[in-house]
Amino acid sequence: MASSHNADQQLPVRVLGGPTAAFEYGGLRFLTDPTFDGPGDYQNPGRPLLTKTAPAAAQPAELGRIDVVLLSHDEHADNLDRSGRDLLADVALTLTTTGGARRLGGTAKGLGDWEQVTVDRPDGGTVTVTGVPAIHGPGKREEVEPFTGQVTGFVLTGEGLPTVYVSGDNASLEAVGEIAARFAPVDTAVLFAGAPRIPVLFDGAPLVLDSAQAAEAARLLDARRVVTVHHDSWAHFTEGRDEIVAAFDAAGLADRLV
Repeated sequence: MASSHNADQQLPVRVLGGPTAAFEYGGLRFLTDPTFDGPGDYQNPGRPLLTKTAPAAAQPAELGRIDVVLLSHDEHADNLDRSGRDLLADVALTLTTTGGARRLGGTAKGLGDWEQVTVDRPDGGTVTVTGVPAIHGPGKREEVEPFTGQVTGFVLTGEGLPTVYVSGDNASLEAVGEIAARFAPVDTAVLFAGAPRIPVLFDGAPLVLDSAQAAEAARLLDARRVVTVHHDSWAHFTEGRDEIVAAFDAAGLADRLV
């Protein structure tokens, strides 16, 4: 699969708050985990109460056309909220977990590990999106999923395009290693970080990468540049921008962090 890994190709990523980011790739416009509701308390059935502390940097109407939503999972209010769900109705394709696609219906398509879908580019050619492993907490998937549900990450590739990894809510460096074995070096890694902790889950261990693990993930992937999301705007995120910068500094990877 052809992919280029050179420094002159910039992939601007617009970070909108929480796990939500927008970017253009191969002429297609992608959006990750859409969350646009205002600050307040949110609770999905059977899930812990989550408190949003800041509004999104932009609203859907300001983003223009979105071709594909990359939804790491649908079950948590900090990854898909009410306005995010409304947005999905207007998007031609939402890629998510196999269970999430069943729950959402509509244009949602589930991707298992290493399963691929190709999306036509406006100028001809295609973008390939590969579903990649993600585990939403410490431990093995079968131990974690009963508590936090199924999650997927994504790798984007295309002829003459840089390789892009979107981690989703993943806490497993082992999963990152498997992805790196197939796709490294990665041009741009969009890493969900923030070390979110919920005291009743896994003795308060991080449910997504902490800052030091995000730096290690960047090293494993040999990522040329890293955009971190999912470290602000929610009360259960325990590490923010400062901790991430410090961790990349300590790992000697400060130049990779956007």
